[in-house]
Amino acid sequence: MLVQSSRFRFLFPPIQKRIPSSLSFSVASSAMDSASPSMLFLCGKSSTESEIAKSLKINDTLNLPNGGKVSALLQSEINTFRFGEDAFNVDLFWNSLSTKRFGRFLIWSPLLPSTHDIVSHNFCELPVGTVCVADTQFKGRGRSKNAWESPRGCLMFSFTLQMEDGKTVPLVQYVVSLAVTEAIKDVCDRNGFPFIDVRIKWPNDLYLNGLKVGGILCTSTYKSKKFNVSSGIGFNVGNEKPTTCLNTVLKELSTTPNEFRREDITAAFFNKFEMLYDIFINQGFQTLEELYYRTWLHSGQRVIVQEKNEDRVVENVVTIQGLTSSGYLLAIGDDNQMCELHPDGNRNLQINYTENKRQSMDP
Repeated sequence: MLVQSSRFRFLFPPIQKRIPSSLSFSVASSAMDSASPSMLFLCGKSSTESEIAKSLKINDTLNLPNGGKVSALLQSEINTFRFGEDAFNVDLFWNSLSTKRFGRFLIWSPLLPSTHDIVSHNFCELPVGTVCVADTQFKGRGRSKNAWESPRGCLMFSFTLQMEDGKTVPLVQYVVSLAVTEAIKDVCDRNGFPFIDVRIKWPNDLYLNGLKVGGILCTSTYKSKKFNVSSGIGFNVGNEKPTTCLNTVLKELSTTPNEFRREDITAAFFNKFEMLYDIFINQGFQTLEELYYRTWLHSGQRVIVQEKNEDRVVENVVTIQGLTSSGYLLAIGDDNQMCELHPDGNRNLQINYTENKRQSMDP
């Protein structure tokens, strides 16, 4: 018998959200620049996508929520401006991209309120699989409207996809998380980098050496019998604040001056995501579960569930077994009773790290 314990939330050690003083000026400057139209460079990998870019520019189609203005330009116009050497290099991205659908239409901006706003607000005007990348964003957000700090060096992009089965929509965030970790492995293998062990913290955070370095945000709307899904990724590649980043850890592990490039990771992500997404849609998430469980942090983890019963708090210890078919945590109590744990709500779910058992899992 499966007991559903709805509206739970994790009580993990808090992540510092205060903006470090070294970033205060850049964030403030970005906020002041927000009154100007955001430059969007519309780029296509093939002539088909390039024609779409020209049409969107001519028709002045794209805009931001709340009447925000944008200035649409083409990839050929990038070199008419002087951007820093750390600006996203579209050609490098094209050279590594091998997909048939995802990432082939790219919107790049040096400064945006939010990449997620661009793809979600203009969803119906853009080809499915469009990606928007920003060098800096000043209104990034995560789950539950949490602010996402977005200093330079952080990889920030959002992309679109369409789904028909509403039951699978909540699971796509796990496919996105898995594609990120697989992309990091692929870039390491291709470049001869040491192994970087990026792990998934359910439901949608990415951790490295015990610190949060990334997060996933998926939102959806329903229109014309299809779910329009916008998926956003933020990942610390070259910004060692506010926690750590890939290049800081790589420097510690490598004897040569190697660095991850945002373009390589973004392309590797879409190469991996397209493959994993096809498996997910055609065969179900259960086909990917073994790989997912090897990557997440929770296999065999002991959990303290705190429930308020009248005037007292009752604690029960359960062990995480995996995911339920609906994407929630499946756990078993010491009394062998199965339960389903949800991430948010009025009750408390506390991870007890002192009892964490890192063991293999065969759900």
